[in-house]
This record gives sequence, C-alpha cells and structure tokens, in this order.
Amino acid sequence: MEMKQLAQSRWMKLIPLAFITYSLAYLDRANYSFGAASGLARDLNITASASSLLGALFFLGYFFFQIPGALYAENRSAKKLVFWTLILWGGLATATGMVNDISVLYVIRFMLGVVESVVMPAMLVFLSHWFTKKERSRANTFLILGNPITVLWMSIVSGYLVNSFGWRMMFIIEGLPSIIWAGIWWMMVTDHPKDAKWLTTTEKKDLEEALLEEQKGLKPVKNYKEAFKSPKVITLAFQYFFWSIGVYGFVMWLPSIIKSASNMDIVAAGWLSSVPYALAALLMVIVSYYSDRTQNRKGFVWVSLLIGAIAFFGSYIIGSSNFWLSYSLLVIAGGAMYAPYGPFFAIIPEILPRNVAGGAMALINSFGALGSFIGAYIVGYLNSATGSPSASYIFMSSSLVIAVILTLITKTSSSDEATNKVAC
Repeated sequence: MEMKQLAQSRWMKLIPLAFITYSLAYLDRANYSFGAASGLARDLNITASASSLLGALFFLGYFFFQIPGALYAENRSAKKLVFWTLILWGGLATATGMVNDISVLYVIRFMLGVVESVVMPAMLVFLSHWFTKKERSRANTFLILGNPITVLWMSIVSGYLVNSFGWRMMFIIEGLPSIIWAGIWWMMVTDHPKDAKWLTTTEKKDLEEALLEEQKGLKPVKNYKEAFKSPKVITLAFQYFFWSIGVYGFVMWLPSIIKSASNMDIVAAGWLSSVPYALAALLMVIVSYYSDRTQNRKGFVWVSLLIGAIAFFGSYIIGSSNFWLSYSLLVIAGGAMYAPYGPFFAIIPEILPRNVAGGAMALINSFGALGSFIGAYIVGYLNSATGSPSASYIFMSSSLVIAVILTLITKTSSSDEATNKVAC
C-alpha cells in the first residue's frame, strides 16, 4: 500500500546516478590489478611483496575517513562531498599512469583510498534519505551493483587498453570520466526530497512522512559513542572485516591468478575475469528482491557467504589438475560473495535510528576496508611466495566461514529465530 503512494520516479532519477558514481569509484580502485598483471611492476622495478603492498595500500587509506564522511553526509551534504571526491579520485587515478617512481605510487594509492573512503557511507546515507525500509535492500543493491558490473566491463576494456596502449594510458583514460561526471552529479542531485523540483508537493510530503514513520519504531540512541558500543554493530563490523578479506583478495588478484594458472594473455584473462561479476550482478538483484519481499536480511547473507566458502575450498581441492573446473568454482565463489550486499547494508538503518545509522554504517565499512587491506596484501603475498593460488583459496575460504559464524550469532531482529532460514 505504502509503496504505491510513493513516487516511482525516484528509481529512474536517482538510482542511475548512484550506480554510475559508485561504478566510477570502483573502476579507479580495481584497475590496479590489471596494471600489476601487465607491466607496471616490471617498468617501475617493483618486487612481488611491494606489488602486494601497493595493491593493499588503497584500503589502508580507505580505512581512515569513513566515519567523518558519514557525519558530513548526514549533517551537511552528501551531494557536495561526492562532487569533490569525484574530481579528486579521478585526478589521482589519472596520475597513476604518469608515475616513474614507486615512492610516488605509494602516496597515490594511499591517497586514492583516503579520497574514496567517504563515497560508500555518503551514498548509503544519501539513499536512506530517499528510500524506505521496504525498498532499501534493492536501492542499496543497485548502488553496489556498480562494483561487479564495473569489474565485469573493466576486466574486458582494461585488457584491451593495456594490450593496445600500455598500462599508463589505461590509468589515464579510465581516470578522466570521474572528473567529467562530477559536473553531471552536481546538476542532477539534491540531498533531500523536499528540495527536489521533479517531485510534486504531495509526493514530497508522502515520502517524508513514510521515512519519519519508520523512525518511530526504533529505540532511541543518543550519540555515536552509544551506537558504536552496540554488540550488534561490533559483531557486524567484524563480520564485514572477514567477508571483505575474501572479496578483495579475489578482486585484486583474480586476473593474475587466471593468467598464471592458464598461461593465457592479458586479454583472454580479462574476459575470464569478467564472468564471476556477471553472475554476481544477477545474484545481487535476485537476493535483494527476495530479501525485501520477505524482510529477511540475515538468512540471505550467511547462506550466500557459506556457498562462497565451499566454492573456494573446492577450488583448492581441485588445484591445478583441472583448470576449467577450478575456474568454474571461482566463478561461483565470486558471485556468492557479492550476492548479499544489499540485504547486509539494509540491516543497520533498520536497527538504529537515523541520527546514528550513517556513522554505524561507516564504522562497519571501515572494518571492511581493513579486511580488504589484509585480503589484498596476504593473497598477493601467498600467491607470490608459494607460486600457486591454493594457499590463498584456503585463506579466503576460512575468512568467509568466520563471517558466516558471526552473521549467525548476530541478532538483527526479534524474529531472527524464524528468519535464519532463507524464505521465498
């Protein structure tokens, strides 16, 4: 009933803008894997351990400014924050293609993480101002779809760019769109429904009332200190830490794993690297739809991550004896790890009031950034130290198992007992 009363134009106006913005952010963080696999290390005399550190440094920078970003987005303006970060991260990504010294590259990778750290919490806060509880998993999913879909086409396009122009031009070409997009973002976005000229007075009123009504059922939390001490928030933060180890160990090193395991060129490795993200995009849409339909968040999260853990372990068991079967399990692992992002990020605004929900999401995302740093670094280190991805498969599988356990022990609603199973 409520859904029919709210403006459907929000989906067509805002979701494409959120999707493209996050896509550009993800492009400029994930394309390092292609530079690393196609000459960057050789040209700058980067050792295997230094390459792992460079791949991971982004996430260390990403760790530090999540909470300030969420606070600014909630209390000031997500629109302004994202506008300036688009320009800055586009410039830093482009500068990556111009470096001749590894020390400069260290600084760029760290600063790129700092600049992009505010984007995810700012966008989650932004969407929470526009979409209700019944819509939020789908809205979050369409935002985060910018992740796998970007890696999907980036894996193909970056392979061709590197092959045709070299790794330097790949970074330069892929950094420029963010700077251009900043102007479009500024012209098209408003922080709150009340400021949107494309909504009628009735549509603004109905949406604001629906969002305010949701807040009435939540237990008051007076400040961020109290929110950050919540056992639910702490457990979800550690859950996301271990989940992110698996995701970013996978994202940062999949092209290198495929290239070394199959002896294919970078273009072929790029095509194969794109397949898990096609599956991820499909599963994210399906899972978010059923999560909103059933209002079951937790069940979809832990089941998806358990499937990912099993797939990684299966790939380890098979090893190098059958590349295509091992690769197929990696595709399943990648898709399963991405599937529950929408439901996961819908949990916090449903258990905490708006005054602290943004900061809590930022804290959780900060732990995810730390897990991403560890995943990207250790997977790269294990691959180079052992000469095989087998050890990294076990590492990522174990991390996902811990994430599953932490999900199961987190009580996210009074009806958890009934929703631990995935309902259709």
